[in-house]
Amino acid sequence: MLATLALLLGLPLALASEPQSCTSLVPITFNSTTIPQLLGQWFYIAGASRYPPHLAELRAVTFEAFSFSPGSHKDELNITEIIRMNETCVVRNFSKIQVFHENSTLVHVDDNGVASMARLIQSDKDLLILNHINIDSPNLSLSARTPNVSKEHLEEFKAHLQCLGFTEQEVFYASTEHACPLPGDEDNADPQLG
Repeated sequence: MLATLALLLGLPLALASEPQSCTSLVPITFNSTTIPQLLGQWFYIAGASRYPPHLAELRAVTFEAFSFSPGSHKDELNITEIIRMNETCVVRNFSKIQVFHENSTLVHVDDNGVASMARLIQSDKDLLILNHINIDSPNLSLSARTPNVSKEHLEEFKAHLQCLGFTEQEVFYASTEHACPLPGDEDNADPQLG
């Protein structure tokens, strides 16, 4: 009887300590309408990672805007990034995203040949939640069509982060306070930008 009672009392603790399954991280299935919806301007909002190279970049990036345009093949997107790392704005416009329909992944290959693979998580059409999957550490980022997101969208992202075991202290946020001038926005260019 005492053993049964101990088992019943210990079971909730054992169940509570098991990691949650991240069933909310459901990837989008790519089809003929999905890819065109990705085209255009996006703003990086927040990210979290335990992968040291990504973590170093998250700490350094204070603003990022990027845009997707059609690539030279139907399953390829060109990406132009405008990033403020520390005090310097940098424009990168020579990388590509490969779209793999069969496993619903996006593969970003930069100018150094470094590839990162991610799944686009189902969410609002104006959000881009990417779960990076080719590394052994959890990694999640949030981008949106506008530089600010609603409280509800931010809470959705935070729920995904919690599902992956991240704390609020592990999340890095971008800021429009540190915005770089965007193409066509030369009148508002910051003279201090490098």
